[in-house]
Amino acid sequence: MSTSITDYREAVDHLPEGTTLVAQDVSWDDYERILEELADRPAVRVTYDQGRLEIMSPRPEREKYKRLIEKIIDALADDLDLNVEALGSATWRKKEDAKGAEADTCYYIANANRIIGKREIDLSVDPPPDLVVEIDATNESLSKFPIYSTLRFREIWRYDVRHNKVQMYELRGNKYTEISASRSFPVLNP
Repeated sequence: MSTSITDYREAVDHLPEGTTLVAQDVSWDDYERILEELADRPAVRVTYDQGRLEIMSPRPEREKYKRLIEKIIDALADDLDLNVEALGSATWRKKEDAKGAEADTCYYIANANRIIGKREIDLSVDPPPDLVVEIDATNESLSKFPIYSTLRFREIWRYDVRHNKVQMYELRGNKYTEISASRSFPVLNP
């Protein structure tokens, strides 16, 4: 017996903060319908990787750390006189690879001028975000790295709340390698 989209919505409505609902063998079409059904729940993060669906209900503290990093990026962009286009927790997906994810926040920096003013971004013709930020308060974001690699996100910042530690990664080939300074903001190191 298959799970209906309504069942997912009901499960998400009762999902405790800081927990993740995982489902296997979810079709791409169902994934897209679930995204539509959850559009009014912007705090919920949905990840899809070749049939594996994860729906996470983050804790409110996650937003505090996200906002702090956003302020740091805004200040750096101001100080360095850079155009930056912030896209928050936009949903990024690639149907042909059956992968999709929502970062805590993401930015166009090197490619900002190509994106500023666009109403829709199509990854088949537009570049992916230059920087993705993940806040790990209860769940590990490392499992999203293969999705981000497929989507060709150049750099990831991962803040580990439990250990009060920022790690920065750069896409090299098809894998992320930890780096000692940001490629987007070379004056910044973890």
